[in-house]
Amino acid sequence: MTNATAERPLHSVSVAGIVVRDDGRVLVIRRADNGAWEPPGGILERHERPEEGVLREVAEETGIAVEVERLTGVYKNLTLGVIALVFRCRPVGGEEQLSSESTAVCWLTPDEAVQSMSEAFAVRVTDALDSVTPQVRSHDGVRLVAA
Repeated sequence: MTNATAERPLHSVSVAGIVVRDDGRVLVIRRADNGAWEPPGGILERHERPEEGVLREVAEETGIAVEVERLTGVYKNLTLGVIALVFRCRPVGGEEQLSSESTAVCWLTPDEAVQSMSEAFAVRVTDALDSVTPQVRSHDGVRLVAA
């Protein structure tokens, strides 16, 4: 490894699903590691296409099988160097279940979901519900950072 390569910042890519039922409720989890409410998601594996990663992560964390509808946003955590690709999804099967990564799996109204999350994650829900085109945003892990 050259010095130039060693000095380059490393980024990881994560995926998340904003899963919306026909009644408008949104699927959320309470994370086991920090107790935060968030949409289900996680690190994209090297061999996966982003859409495949969303299907896997949502199913692993919630027990719900989904179909990806569209990309709704790209979010960069400036503190951790994580770039998240967020997709709006719809449920197509399965039943809610806990995993080692979640202590609760719930279907909340959009308002309940937004109120239960930090700004950096709540905006993912509102972007998926309100925006026609994908949004690009940066945050510090909790709050949005102005462009």
